[in-house]
Amino acid sequence: MSVALSSARREQRAPRPRHRLRRVLAEVASVILVVVLLLWSLTPVYNMLLIALDPDDGDIEFEGLLWPPDPSLHSFHAVLTQGYWLVEDFWRQFGNSFFIGLMTMFLTVLIGSPASFALARMRFSRGWLLVNAPLLTYAVPASFLVIPFTRLMASYGLSNSLWAIIAANVTFTTPYAILILRQYATLIPIELDEAAQVDGASPGQVYRRIYLPLMTPALAAVGTFALLLAWNEYLYQYVLLSSTRNMTVAVAIAQFFNSDEAPLNYMMAAAIIYSLPPIVIFYAFRRYMAAALTRGAVRG
Repeated sequence: MSVALSSARREQRAPRPRHRLRRVLAEVASVILVVVLLLWSLTPVYNMLLIALDPDDGDIEFEGLLWPPDPSLHSFHAVLTQGYWLVEDFWRQFGNSFFIGLMTMFLTVLIGSPASFALARMRFSRGWLLVNAPLLTYAVPASFLVIPFTRLMASYGLSNSLWAIIAANVTFTTPYAILILRQYATLIPIELDEAAQVDGASPGQVYRRIYLPLMTPALAAVGTFALLLAWNEYLYQYVLLSSTRNMTVAVAIAQFFNSDEAPLNYMMAAAIIYSLPPIVIFYAFRRYMAAALTRGAVRG
């Protein structure tokens, strides 16, 4: 009996070195993968910073240097002070980008929140069809819709208007927002609504006092998504905005390619400054977004 037990113990102990080896190999492979992904993601950003710090019009990109010999913040100063003709309206264009992003976020939440409340809490017949039908807009590439959308905006007198860009962005963000908010709303117990209605609360009061406070993490996540989409959108801005004063920074940066002697360091400095607000907003709402994901994982 003891011999059998000892042999069984030896058989159990034998695989341990193999298990440890597999675990070590898995950890090493994970570290290598993380390093590769970081390098892949950060190399373009580093290249942008390298060119922006080059005092000689950004030609360091073609010299094979890993760091400029005399790094300078002159390009950032020129952009911030609008000291070059291609960035002479930078702050106005930055304000246009910010206005488009904030209004897209606000309207997406304003439309998606009551729509998701109605579909998730008021139990419409065929509500699933109302939720999924707008998602068909994602089946059609945005580049296919830009021409009919341009003609539509022209018929409403919104050509070369920031509101045309906002309307296009909200068209694409709202279906996704309704879908996500409705899915999140199903995690909120319906008994809360019924208890409030027993106390005499109207649907509007249930929406304001129960639904909105509990939906704050999902609203923050959806609003951040809408803002980032509007901030990074280029095609509709390029087609619909023609005057320099109504351009956004994304379109203005593209104007550097139309000039034969445009300094690349100014362009990269403008691009780096333009990329900072979404990063700040994302980290500001990160806590709410993490709460939305955690709630969905626990309740799901």
